[in-house]
Amino acid sequence: MCLDDFGLTTRSGPVFWLTGLSGAGKSTLAYRTSRQLAEQGFHTIVLDGDVLRGGLNSDLNFSADGRAESVRRAAEVAALCAKASIVVFVSLVSPFEAGRARARQIIGPTFHEIYVEADYPTCNARDVKGFYKLAEAGQIQNFTGLTSPYEIPRTPELVVNTMTSDVLECVGKLTDYALTHSGAK
Repeated sequence: MCLDDFGLTTRSGPVFWLTGLSGAGKSTLAYRTSRQLAEQGFHTIVLDGDVLRGGLNSDLNFSADGRAESVRRAAEVAALCAKASIVVFVSLVSPFEAGRARARQIIGPTFHEIYVEADYPTCNARDVKGFYKLAEAGQIQNFTGLTSPYEIPRTPELVVNTMTSDVLECVGKLTDYALTHSGAK
């Protein structure tokens, strides 16, 4: 049995996949934009990489294989939520192009890759979580941008540059995009 059997099929919700370095502003943008859409009556969810690492992905390490599996699991959960007509924001470093391509394949046509652009020096200066300091001291292995690469998206649907725009501008840009692709405009 599926929703089709009951005539309850609805339009899939969009998945906005925010990718970028740690400290680029992915989670901030995801949560604030999610709130903006929720205030307009949308059902939303944020799948935050840090939260996923504390639960669903707690058994994974930061190796290339661990990261690939983290992205796959997040994509599977996002796809399930989208099928329930929920607007999904995924905030995940997801450093490798192949992983993001797999997420796009799992999720399908409602996948929107959002590159949250901020370079290593900017994110290092922000260092909200203290990860950059630990990584540079050798206490974190496979740290994206330092000892592990970040592959910049070649053709994201949207680029939000948090180095040149403030938080409100970035949230506004992402909110406008999300509303346009959530059936609101």
